[in-house]
Amino acid sequence: MTASHGKEPNLTTTAPGAVTSSELLSVVASRELASRRTVFAGIGLPTLATELAHLTVAPRIEVVYESGVCGAHPSHLPETIADAVIVSGAEAVLSMPALFGCVLQGGHIDVGFLGAAQIDRWGNLNTSVIGDWENPEVRLPGSGGAVEVMANSREVFVVMRRHDPRSFTTALDFCTTPGPDRALAEGIRPLGAGVTRVITELGILARSGVGEELRLVAVHPGVTVDQVREATGWDLRVDDSVTTVPPPTAAELRLLREDVDPGRVYLR
Repeated sequence: MTASHGKEPNLTTTAPGAVTSSELLSVVASRELASRRTVFAGIGLPTLATELAHLTVAPRIEVVYESGVCGAHPSHLPETIADAVIVSGAEAVLSMPALFGCVLQGGHIDVGFLGAAQIDRWGNLNTSVIGDWENPEVRLPGSGGAVEVMANSREVFVVMRRHDPRSFTTALDFCTTPGPDRALAEGIRPLGAGVTRVITELGILARSGVGEELRLVAVHPGVTVDQVREATGWDLRVDDSVTTVPPPTAAELRLLREDVDPGRVYLR
């Protein structure tokens, strides 16, 4: 994996072999789930992170999927949100009205995992179009349940594979999922704090909630603060004491590679 600007970050660990971007992001995201109980997870990197957290820092974690499965205990990684393996051994399977009306709007989700093509300094997300709405460069999947997840989860984690000025932009090409600041400006009062963590190939950005911009709080080994600033489309605030993220350990990588995703469904 290479950084968006400057020299290549050092992702070596005590484990043999190179650490891939997917492995790095999954391990770091899993650590952020320590002490969290209920997670609304999507398929892909969020699945890897939550399964690894279950084996390490959050053994009592409960996973809720957008298909209505609560307390999922799949025997192996699901390949889609509708994969039958998600249902096997689950605590409950709810209808969409029950999932969104009772579980989400009832405030029962600690962390919602979301992805995005673009994010701004306030944690608003774009998953609709890149470019002009009428004639976009790329047409994206859209919201799904992201608006409800953003509004009703206690906090939201975003995992971004790319960290460059086009993805971390001062102005979204389209706002698919407004954070609480933007929602409040429109007269809507969300329940949650919005995006509190953004995990990227360069480091970790964070905010506490309404009224705060995302700020850089940690970088990966070999990545400098200047690199992250150059890769961000706005004048990024930097924490007074930026830390270095401990690289994935041999134990974390072994669990991820051999127990969580031995078939490399999502690891790449």
